[in-house]
Amino acid sequence: MHRIIDGTTTHVDRAAMIWARATAARDNDLDIASLDEARPVIAQVLTSSPHALLAIAETADGTTVAFGAIAPMPGADSVAELHYFGVEPDHWGKGAAAELSGIAALLRERGFAAAELAVYADNDRAIRLYERLGWRRLGEPVPHQRSRRLEQRYRLALRPTG
Repeated sequence: MHRIIDGTTTHVDRAAMIWARATAARDNDLDIASLDEARPVIAQVLTSSPHALLAIAETADGTTVAFGAIAPMPGADSVAELHYFGVEPDHWGKGAAAELSGIAALLRERGFAAAELAVYADNDRAIRLYERLGWRRLGEPVPHQRSRRLEQRYRLALRPTG
């Protein structure tokens, strides 16, 4: 089991490099973004709101293996948007991604009622994980602003509704 910590002020560079390696591995891209290229991706989320956070999954020895860069959705402060979720590629298939449920617990503690994310519609590994953890599909896939790849939105209720 990994522990989930708030790494907002301490783990930005580690999360950025996980994002760079995981994105390259997902896309079969040999060109891995540098820290200088990757850091702004994570920092942009963290500076978007005073309630943004960087959730980190660490092993018992303190090795960072996964992260979630999260901020409240504009106009819906009770909904957390998981902008980026990444797992070190050498930890794929070893349970680190299941720490997403630990991130959900952290969001509950922070007062969020729900969480949303968008995932490329062809990212079968991530979609299987999200659905297994209770995330529900929202609407139909739409093209991503920059890449034009289809993205599917998902939502997870963090508190009972009604």
